[in-house]
Amino acid sequence: MSKKLFIETLGCAMNMRDSEHIIAELSKYENYSLTTDLKDADLILINTCSVREKPVQKLFSEIGVFNKKKKEGAKIGVCGCTASHLGEEIIKKAPSVDFVLGARNVSKIRDVLHKKGAVEVDIDYDESQFAFSEFRSSLYKAMVNISIGCDKQCTFCIVPSTRGKEVSIPANLIVQEAKKAAKSGAKEIFLLGQNVNNYSHEGKDFSDLLNMVSEIDEVERIRFTSPHPLHMDDKFLEVFASNEKVCKSMHMPLQSGSTEILKRMKRGYTKEWFLDRAFRLRDMIPDVHISTDIIVAFPGESDEDFNQTMDVLEKVRFEQLFSFKYSPRPLTKAAEFADVVDSKVASQRLSTLQKRHDEILDEITDAQMGREFEVYFEELRSSGGVAGRSDNGFLVQVQGSEELLGKTKRVKITYPRRTTLYGEVV
Repeated sequence: MSKKLFIETLGCAMNMRDSEHIIAELSKYENYSLTTDLKDADLILINTCSVREKPVQKLFSEIGVFNKKKKEGAKIGVCGCTASHLGEEIIKKAPSVDFVLGARNVSKIRDVLHKKGAVEVDIDYDESQFAFSEFRSSLYKAMVNISIGCDKQCTFCIVPSTRGKEVSIPANLIVQEAKKAAKSGAKEIFLLGQNVNNYSHEGKDFSDLLNMVSEIDEVERIRFTSPHPLHMDDKFLEVFASNEKVCKSMHMPLQSGSTEILKRMKRGYTKEWFLDRAFRLRDMIPDVHISTDIIVAFPGESDEDFNQTMDVLEKVRFEQLFSFKYSPRPLTKAAEFADVVDSKVASQRLSTLQKRHDEILDEITDAQMGREFEVYFEELRSSGGVAGRSDNGFLVQVQGSEELLGKTKRVKITYPRRTTLYGEVV
């Protein structure tokens, strides 16, 4: 009989792909199959995120809950970025944890599985060319890593300390993996990297890689995350705009609209550079979808600095916004900054930002009424509908069944809402 694996994945798309790798290895070599019932599991894994404070706080409460609910003899493992930076401390705080596996050590899952108290958190370990077994959570799209680690030293970010130095995966291996996924039915390829457009290997840059993947006949759409504004050169923007298979939605993490705060964050670009790149995108592709990340109340942020962020919001009018109050992370330079913004001021700024973006988003949403989009359907919804993405990134839902999955259909929007556009297949 096969053993049962329960896995909870927190955080980013990189973590989701790491979980797929773990599932693949355990399925092929250790006879595990997935379960959604915690009480039925022989192995419980938590794939953690440490980018913000809340997921870290959540970890130990989750371990306690899982330990109470698990069946006798079931193992608990902690993986991912929090595993990388806390290491042995996790087992000291939570003795019920059987092993700890860092974000840069995913390929060692079979090693730690059979060693009680094992801790593998070497951030210098290079598994960029490890041949993982095959598992994908979706039949219709495939996530493909193009690099691991991060060489940026943003003062607010713990990722370089949990995922190690940036290493680009050879282009031929990326294309090979994309071909394999496409031939098995995944018409959309999702390229992943911490700074995806900083890709560089044997003379090939990210723009070259986009063109190479687009040459795979079975691939219809290419998406990627997360590009860094610093590396949005003209070549990249031109390939993004001109390659018909590259979806016209761009995530541009602003973080702050103040050049002074960007300097403190060590982001490497200015407000003016960010606006220039965003305006260039809007000019080249009028229907482009631009999303962003913003941190409010970074240490030293004045009212004027915050106003500069609001100015960028007004000028770019992002189609999607992920916004947070700054929270200090261990192993980061900003955690040492003394000029902390008052928590009430921070909350007020976040509320102001989110309220104004909601107003902008309502205007953007209302403007989609009656429009038609080519939608690639990939998900059945509990409400009885089928959902997918337009080329430029809107989530669209129609009434339908499994027969729409994996197909691209033209949809007319009849009921636009903030998070989802509802429509009818034309």
